Amino acid sequence: MSERFAKKWETRRNDQPFTDRIKDTVKPPGPLKPRLDFAVRRIELQVQKLDQATDRFTQRDKAIFARIVDAYTKHDTSRANVFANELAEVRKMERLIINARLALEQIVLRLRTVSELGDVVSTLGPAVGVLRSVRAGLVSVFPEAENELGEIGNMLSGIMIEAGQGSGMTLNFDAVNEDAQKILTEAATVAEQKIKDKFPDLPAGMPAVPQTEKTATEGY
Repeated sequence: MSERFAKKWETRRNDQPFTDRIKDTVKPPGPLKPRLDFAVRRIELQVQKLDQATDRFTQRDKAIFARIVDAYTKHDTSRANVFANELAEVRKMERLIINARLALEQIVLRLRTVSELGDVVSTLGPAVGVLRSVRAGLVSVFPEAENELGEIGNMLSGIMIEAGQGSGMTLNFDAVNEDAQKILTEAATVAEQKIKDKFPDLPAGMPAVPQTEKTATEGY
């Protein structure tokens, strides 16, 4: 790895005037590693917020499930079916959030392993792709995450471009897309299993929870 890139990677930013720090927020210059660490912390914060959202949906799931059981025991089939459809929508959103959380967690793990000896460009490429897919999937379910994930993706894109310029490495887009798809597929598989393990099926004879369509983060 070139001496130029090593300096770009490790050097810490000196104290700056307040006006310069404002400019850097828009287009941050300086060493790559502190910026990458900052991006990772921002992703971890989003993971925490998704955990909180999951807890809220879990409580809602339990409440609706109880209403279905109550309606069924009162032989109110039409009301039970209405609640079953509502529960299907809630579980669809839960699946999206759990899926997104798992994908972001995989990105954090990968970015944490990046070092001056690592392949920065090939690691950040799939990360940016996953962030874009997760962001698109969360728009209707968790809209407050959209802007933040967009900013993080832009930050990582900038780091990736600078890393490529400093190291002379080029991006293999086929490999990037394949790696991103692998991360998303694994997250979707685990999310589906977590939903099955976490939430009970309705007892025999009760209206089944309708199947939901494929989630947005399961494809890239």
